[in-house]
Amino acid sequence: MSIPSEFNNVTAVTKANVYFDGHVVSHSLLFADGSKKTLGLIYPGKYHFGTDKAERMEIVAGACSVKIDGSSTLTTYAAGAHFDVPAKSGFDIEVTSGIAEYICSFIG
Repeated sequence: MSIPSEFNNVTAVTKANVYFDGHVVSHSLLFADGSKKTLGLIYPGKYHFGTDKAERMEIVAGACSVKIDGSSTLTTYAAGAHFDVPAKSGFDIEVTSGIAEYICSFIG
């Protein structure tokens, strides 16, 4: 699976989603079929996110370490990799240096 470099024919929401005092920032993309993705940046630090719907996080640039709720495994993901998070769950994510860029797809 290849991570997209661009999306065509979408509506971009100009108001940013800002988390953790600006250390995680994303913008929403709305697709004609009703689906939604966010494109974002994660600055160095440790953060926890809860999920309502299932999500796929694709790493576009940089790297991060992730532990899915209920798991004891910490896995590192670099550019080109992805991980899935179940609905009604969450994950811890850590960026140790640089900026991790991601695409989050809501899949459930």
